[in-house]
Amino acid sequence: FDAMVDRADDRDRLPAPVILEVLLEALGPIWRDRLSLGGVDLGDCWKHPAIRRDDATDGLVPIHKLSQWLSYSLVEPLQTAGVEVTDLDGLTGLAEYRNGGLFMDLGVLTLKDPADAAKPWPAADPLVVGWRAMTVALLDKIAPLVRAELGVTAEAMPLASVLEGGTWAAGRRAAAERRPGGGPPLTILSDGTVF
Repeated sequence: FDAMVDRADDRDRLPAPVILEVLLEALGPIWRDRLSLGGVDLGDCWKHPAIRRDDATDGLVPIHKLSQWLSYSLVEPLQTAGVEVTDLDGLTGLAEYRNGGLFMDLGVLTLKDPADAAKPWPAADPLVVGWRAMTVALLDKIAPLVRAELGVTAEAMPLASVLEGGTWAAGRRAAAERRPGGGPPLTILSDGTVF
């Protein structure tokens, strides 16, 4: 907490992406078996063959679902402590099974081979990385549509509100209608540091 408060400006404002930055720096050691770049453990960051760059980040897709979820969770306690958290939309949507499942369950995203839904997939597999990356991209498209429909601004309804009040609930409902127990549309093999 102190590490975040220390990063606030002289008017006690703290951009939400700085919360994420502090968490990624602090939690780095739990990801030692993952990708690294320049000696920095990258965490929930994976390679995908469709991502092409002419530098050391070639192929990298940073997702950081748990770290971003924790960042969102720290906003209210920081605000209660007198820190004004700004730039909430500087964090991304969460690439997790409720949001990603919503897009699959409603047919926005489909598998090339429907039989793939029955297989367990490693988190690093391009199928999973692509699904999660598309989930983040689609959440960025949904948020302005929801705001326009409701006639509100991004400040009045940041992405976090769209997630909490909309896509998570819709994802749970869609999953419950399609699978006993309402589980995700894909089985992801995870060590607990991804989902």
